[in-house]
Amino acid sequence: MLLGSHLRRLREARGITREAAGYSIRASESKISRMELGRVSFKTRDVEDLLTLYGITDEAERTSLVSLAKEANVAGWWHSYSDVLPSWFPTYVGLEGAAHLIRVYEVQFVHGLLQTEAYAHAVVRRGMKGASAADVDRRVALRLERQKYLVSENAPEFHIVLDEAALRRPYGDREVMRGQLQHLIEVSERPNVRLQVMPFSFGGHSGESGAFTILSFPESDLSDVVYLEQLTSALYLDKREDVNQYEGALKQLQQDSPGPGESRDLLRGLLQLS
Repeated sequence: MLLGSHLRRLREARGITREAAGYSIRASESKISRMELGRVSFKTRDVEDLLTLYGITDEAERTSLVSLAKEANVAGWWHSYSDVLPSWFPTYVGLEGAAHLIRVYEVQFVHGLLQTEAYAHAVVRRGMKGASAADVDRRVALRLERQKYLVSENAPEFHIVLDEAALRRPYGDREVMRGQLQHLIEVSERPNVRLQVMPFSFGGHSGESGAFTILSFPESDLSDVVYLEQLTSALYLDKREDVNQYEGALKQLQQDSPGPGESRDLLRGLLQLS
C-alpha cells in the first residue's frame, strides 16, 4: 500500500495517465489502479519499468523502492490470524508494525496496544458475538502479539489521546477495569509513550469525528497514513490535504488535554473511584 501510493505520486508528478503506465508494463489501466491501491502483489520488473517511465534514475532511490516491493510480497506474521480478522485489518497491522510514530485519538475503548489481556477478552467478546472461545482467544493473542512492538528495541513513539469516555465505559467486571487503569498508569511512564486524557469537563473538542490513527514511517519519501475504522470496512487516507486535517485535529486535542503528568493523576483518581 505504501509503495502503491508512492508510485501513484511519481506518476502524477510526471503527468502520466494510468493507461500509459499500464502499457509500459504490458498491463491494463485497472492493474495500475490496483497496484497503486496496494491490492495486488508487485513484480520487480514492473516496478523497475515504472520507475524508468517516471524518470527515477537515482540508484539509491530505485534500490529502496525495489526492496520495498520485495518486502511487500512477503506475508507478515499476522497473516496466520487472517481467519479471525476482518479483511481490511491485516493491512493495518502491517502498517502499524512499519511505523516509527503512531498518533491516536480513541473514544470507544482503550486502544488495542494498551489493553490488558483481561480487558482485551472483554472487548473482543463484545465485538465477536457468537464467536467460539477459540476464535476469541486467537483474536486476543494477535492483540497481545502486536503489543510486543511497543516495548521492542525499535519501539515506535506512541502518542495517544484517550477520551475519558473510554476509561469510564466498563468492559468486563470491576477488577478488569481496575487492572486496565493500573496498566495505563504504568505504561504511560514508558519513554516512548505519551498518554493524555481528554476529560469530560473540557466539553466539545476537535475529536468530534470519532477515533482515528495517524501512522508515520521512517522513510522520508513515504507519506503518512490516516486509518479510520468503520463497521464493515476501513479507510486508509494518504493524500496530504486529508492527513493535514487529522494532524490538525490531533494537535488541538493534545493542546486542549491535560499533559501526561496531569493525565496520570486523572487515571489515579479514576482508579480510586473504581
